[in-house]
Amino acid sequence: METFRSLFGKLLVFVYHCFDRIVIQGHLPRLSREGPIVFFFRDGRGEYPIPPKVLQQRTNAYRAGVDAYASNHKIPVEKANQGVSQEERVRPYLERLEKQNRYGVYFIFQSMEQGSCFQSVPPKYRTDDPNYRIIHRDRKRFTHLYFYIRDEVLGPLAMGVGTYLRFLMFYSVNGHHSIENERKRAKGAYRQSDNAFLWVADPEALQAAADRLSEDILRKRLDYWTFALGPKFSEKERARVKLYRDDSIHPGEDCRNFIFKRNAPIRKIFERSGERGLLNLTADKVTQIFGFRQHKRLRGSGPRCWSQSTTDIPCCEPTPRMRWRGCRRSSRRFCGWSCV
Repeated sequence: METFRSLFGKLLVFVYHCFDRIVIQGHLPRLSREGPIVFFFRDGRGEYPIPPKVLQQRTNAYRAGVDAYASNHKIPVEKANQGVSQEERVRPYLERLEKQNRYGVYFIFQSMEQGSCFQSVPPKYRTDDPNYRIIHRDRKRFTHLYFYIRDEVLGPLAMGVGTYLRFLMFYSVNGHHSIENERKRAKGAYRQSDNAFLWVADPEALQAAADRLSEDILRKRLDYWTFALGPKFSEKERARVKLYRDDSIHPGEDCRNFIFKRNAPIRKIFERSGERGLLNLTADKVTQIFGFRQHKRLRGSGPRCWSQSTTDIPCCEPTPRMRWRGCRRSSRRFCGWSCV
C-alpha cells in the first residue's frame, strides 16, 4: 500500500485506514456445556428433575421480556422474509431517529435459524434414579432475535440473540459510523457517500478518530446493550454459577481508503494494475492457486487400489501397466505420486 501511495500520490486527496465491519460473538462459558447446565438448574435454582419444559421456561421468560420492552418503547417487531433486504427495511426507521436526534433500539427482526441448544431426553435404559435425565447439546431451528440499534458512540449496529440456552449473541459494528459520530460531536466538516468519507476538512483528525476505536470502547457499549436486551439472570444465579460473558471477534475488516481527485484516471490505473498482476502470474503460481489432488478408489475383486493425481507435473516417468483380477490400470509417476 505504501508503494501504491508513493506511485499515485499526486492523484490522491487523502488516505485513511480504519476498521470497517467487525463481527463479535458473545457467549456464556458457564452455560456452554452439559455439566454446568445441570449445576445451574439443580444447585443454582433448585429445580430437579430437568425436563424439557424447565429449559423452555428460560426461553419463554426471555421472549416475554423482549415483547414487553418492544411494547413499552413502541418498537416494531417483524418476521424476516427471504429475498427482502433487512437493511433496506429498517432504513426509514433509522432515518427517523437521526432526524429526531434520538438513540436506542428502532427495529426488531424475528428469524427461524439453525442454532446450538440443549435437549433433555430420558435415558435409554432404566437407572436407579427415576428422575434422571440426559442433557445433551443439539442443533435445531429456533427463533433468533435481531435488534437494530443506534448507539451514541458506535452509531448504527445490529445485535443478534439466540432465544434458547446457550443464548449465543452476535454484534455487527461498523467503524465508519463511530468516526462519523466523533466528527459530528467535534462539528468537523466532511462529506460522505454511503459510509465512506470523500472529503474532510481535517484528515489528521479523521485518522485520530479512527484510531480511538479501541477494545475498551467496544466492550463498554456492548456490555450496556447486552444488559438491556440480553437474557436476564438474578443476582443469586450469577453469584452461584459465577456467570460472565466472553467475546471473540469473528470476521474483522481493516480497510485502507484511497480518495482520488475527480479527474484522476482511476479506471486506467485499475486496468494497468490488473495487467501487471497477470504478467507476474507464472505457471507455478497458477498451480498453487488452482491446483488440487483427486483421490479415487478403483473398484475390483482384488486388494484395494488407490490412485492420486495432481496438477503440478514437472517430471513424468512412465511405469509398467498393471493387471490384477480384472482391474486394469495404466499409470504415470509424477514426483512421487501416481497419476492415472
